[in-house]
Amino acid sequence: MRSRMSALLRRLKALIPQRSPLRLSWHRAKGFLAALRYGFPARSLTIIGITGTDGKTTTVGMTAHILQRAGIKTGALSTAFVQIEDQVTWNTTQKTSPSPFMIQKFLRDLVKNECTHAVIEMSSHGLTQGRVLCTWPLVGAITNTSMEHLDYHGSMQQYRADKGILFRMLRRNGTKVLNLEDESYAMYRDIPAAHTMTYATESPNADLSAENIHIVDGRIVATLRQKSGETCELTLAIPGHFNVENALTAIGSALALGIPLRTAAEALKDFRGVPGRMERIDEGQPFSLYVDFTVTPHAYERTLSTLREMLPAGKRLLVLTGSCGDRMREKRPLVGKICSDLGDVVVVTNEDPYTEDPQKIIDEVWAGVDQNACEAHQIFDRGEAMRFIVKAARPGDIVILCAKGSDTTMWVKQGQIPWNEREIARELLRAL
Repeated sequence: MRSRMSALLRRLKALIPQRSPLRLSWHRAKGFLAALRYGFPARSLTIIGITGTDGKTTTVGMTAHILQRAGIKTGALSTAFVQIEDQVTWNTTQKTSPSPFMIQKFLRDLVKNECTHAVIEMSSHGLTQGRVLCTWPLVGAITNTSMEHLDYHGSMQQYRADKGILFRMLRRNGTKVLNLEDESYAMYRDIPAAHTMTYATESPNADLSAENIHIVDGRIVATLRQKSGETCELTLAIPGHFNVENALTAIGSALALGIPLRTAAEALKDFRGVPGRMERIDEGQPFSLYVDFTVTPHAYERTLSTLREMLPAGKRLLVLTGSCGDRMREKRPLVGKICSDLGDVVVVTNEDPYTEDPQKIIDEVWAGVDQNACEAHQIFDRGEAMRFIVKAARPGDIVILCAKGSDTTMWVKQGQIPWNEREIARELLRAL
């Protein structure tokens, strides 16, 4: 009887469009009920909301790290991890904005542990569907916007508008932290808020900017400058110029909370990154291997370009790629093209097919691969593909395993199955 009811509910749910007012009202009602169930814990907390297409999880980690170094009792909720002060566990849902009941329970747990601040990663779906309702952020920050989730939002204009819900949720004295160099800036600038903090690289018009970005002994170094004229040095131990932008988002959020520039910059010196985000896996092998949550075309361009800059002369970049099922088919050939343009060896494999035919997804990514520009391979089984690419690597090469990051499961038609890319990579490297 129960299974029949579940099947009936699934069929009824399928008949209602994703963005219908009826469906969105139901989602938002759940968001309110979750807050009511746990006693509206956000009233006792200072909430910092982080949104954007790429870099959200790392920025959440950076922001929480700065707050803790400043002596503030902090929690954080992201796609990859759940943090209450120094206690960090995995977000096994793999959802940026999970169930509103999980979010509100997390906030109540922070209050019970006497935390005063919470940094929350907020997805476009979570904002649209009210999963983060009744969180009332004091600070709302955005990293960037690029093509993603258009199957749900319909257009880039709507996608950006849905991200902008974060800024409409701010408390009366709240602060928007905006990327002056992103195409979304003009849209978000016009959303009313008590304060606006802008950031950019190499821009004198931004409230906070990073200048003279360069690499010293494997670390990224830049000069931070506030519009007021104050400057200090930023040093990051994690690779990628894009992480300077993530740092600017985090530091801008900290400045909005009254934390001094130097305190924020100094805190990030020992920030070691977030698991599964450009994470280097080292088991003594003679080449470099990274695991990353790269999924959008924009992220692929930034990640692979960064690794090419790090590549020693005469060495190769080996890329494991794929694409997620049940969403944005149009990005698949774009991902394939970017990988073949920037990679020397490209292996297209299975990722998270959900309910789609995995081979069909692989074929659509493969359609964009320029086989004249690189050595290209198509290997269905992801474990076999990882084994192949690790064995193909030569001393001095760089291997990047894209998309799974810190995930601990893979989504297939039957549901979630165990899959820990970081640990599988370690096992393969030890076997060498």
